[in-house]
Amino acid sequence: MSDLFEASGIHPPDAPLADRLRPQTLEEVVGQDHLLGEGGPIRRMIEAGRLGSMILWGPPGTGKTTIARLLAKAAGYEYQSISAVFSGVADLKKAFEAARMRRAAGQQTLLFVDEIHRFNRAQQDGFLPFVEEGVVTLVGATTENPSFELNGALLSRSQVYVLKRLDDAALDQLLDRAAALMERPLPLTPEARHAMLALADGDGRYLLTMSEVLFDLPGPDRGGDLLDVQALAGVLQKRAPAYDKSREEHYNLISALHKSVRGSDPDAALYWLARMLNGGEDPLYLARRIVRMAVEDIGQADPLSIMVANAAKDTYDFLGSPEGELALAQAVVHLATAPKSVGVYEAFKAAKKAAHETGSLMPPAHIRNAPTKLMKSLGYGKGYQYDPDTPEGFSGANFFPDEMERRTFYKPKGEGHEEKVKARLERWAAMRARAQKKG
Repeated sequence: MSDLFEASGIHPPDAPLADRLRPQTLEEVVGQDHLLGEGGPIRRMIEAGRLGSMILWGPPGTGKTTIARLLAKAAGYEYQSISAVFSGVADLKKAFEAARMRRAAGQQTLLFVDEIHRFNRAQQDGFLPFVEEGVVTLVGATTENPSFELNGALLSRSQVYVLKRLDDAALDQLLDRAAALMERPLPLTPEARHAMLALADGDGRYLLTMSEVLFDLPGPDRGGDLLDVQALAGVLQKRAPAYDKSREEHYNLISALHKSVRGSDPDAALYWLARMLNGGEDPLYLARRIVRMAVEDIGQADPLSIMVANAAKDTYDFLGSPEGELALAQAVVHLATAPKSVGVYEAFKAAKKAAHETGSLMPPAHIRNAPTKLMKSLGYGKGYQYDPDTPEGFSGANFFPDEMERRTFYKPKGEGHEEKVKARLERWAAMRARAQKKG
């Protein structure tokens, strides 16, 4: 009979605290003022008196289901919900048929689809005609990036609104409401209360679930003591950070790590490295990315970096976790503090492009291999100068195909080790020009 309680706005006394504290109006929703506050896009929809289909994308416990219920209530729509976890094609057909019947009677339907990304592409396509005809106003909820998980056709017919993880101020507000409902404060020291907000990690539902455990403990008003941080940790289990190694969070965090190294910020780089390791990322995946950073962003500016990165991988292979993770941290700091150059990276891209454009041009005769008399008679190897044996250790000969003009791919900017390389290349370029002029 839970629907009777929901319809009346009353929750049974044994309902979870999070349900009993569920907001009854949009004004009571915390942490999403950018959408629901004055001038927010969803607020403007309500004020205009007409809802459009939308996708609510955000972390768990940020109010997606609550917002959908309250939108239907505020707009006077019939609220109907299904979950993509438990529903199939038959459930969708029933929902659309019921909505069509309501529409014929002059009643509009808001269809809330939880975990909408779990429907496959064909099932998602099934929504399109009903959304287009206005049979339902679709509100989908997802924790996954809609760009990756939802059909483009469905996205083109919906607005995507991003819900933010709840900040400490919003979480604190929830705790105050919980204390008011329970008519007693949480038995926590100020430091423990702050630690509890950190444990919630932006998830309001999880915060209230933890609170329910604490409200059952005897506080000072019932002869007990306030819990400090250590005591709180003994009562509550540490929550695993929100991190999915195969989903968007994985790519966001590795991007943050790579760009922090590229941006020469060792502190931020260490933070993102720790976040990924805490989330259960494969350390050898991180080691491979660290090697990539060395060759892509540092290159010849600090040739030692690739050796440090490879050594970190080997060290982790040898030691394992947790000791081997320190080698990854050392490599990250080395790379973040090293001079940066994309000289080799850009040069190789340009060389590959030139190789594709020029096809099968042969090397000039003087640097072709000449293992046979026939080849020697054809001029292979003729006139070749062994550069280390020349007076200046540089012959200035042409090594490009005869049919191809010389091109410059590698253009170091002069950072770190490349400062000397750049000077050497400039000196050789001048010597090459003189040698070609003589030739």
